[in-house]
Parts: sequence; C-alpha cells; structure tokens
Amino acid sequence: MPRITYTTFDGTRHTVDVPVGTTLMEAATNHSVPGIDGDCGGQCACATCHVYIDEPWSALTGERSEAEEDMLNFAEDFRPTSRLGCQVRVTEAMDGLEVALPEGQH
Repeated sequence: MPRITYTTFDGTRHTVDVPVGTTLMEAATNHSVPGIDGDCGGQCACATCHVYIDEPWSALTGERSEAEEDMLNFAEDFRPTSRLGCQVRVTEAMDGLEVALPEGQH
C-alpha cells in the first residue's frame, strides 16, 4: 500500500497508508489530515483539497483537467504545481509521494 506524506504549511508532516485508487483528498479526510476538508465530497466543485505536488511526482499524477484548472483559479496561493487532491488517484508508483498544503489551509 503506497505511503503518502502531507505537509502542512507550518511543517507538520502526516504520513498515511493509502489504498490504490483512493484520491489524495479521500486519503487525507479518512486520516483526519488537517487542512484538507473536501467540502464538495470530491466533485471538483471547491478548492478545499488544494495541494502542491512537485517534480518528479507531478509526472505520475497526470494533467489537470479543464474543470480542475477552472476551480484552481479560485484557490488561494495558486502555483504551477497546484492540484486538487480529489482529482489525483493514488497508484502503486506514488509510494513515497509528498504533497504540501497552502498557507490558507489549516
């Protein structure tokens, strides 16, 4: 089972085991990771699961869809590495993935 580490803006790390096929948002909410709310339930209709995914991991998480791009336009602290956690499904290849949370999400 892949292990994913979520790092809050203050540097606190939360490492969780995530079943393949689970989204980053689902994994975070299932493990009570602070800063990932998933208010829309994973429907790409809010930005409360905004995360940053840096290289080389971004190649494994796929491209942002047009809907995800539109929603990220409303997110605070948008960066080129921004993703919505609800749109990234975990694969075996993502074992060790580290994602960071924006300052506005605590």
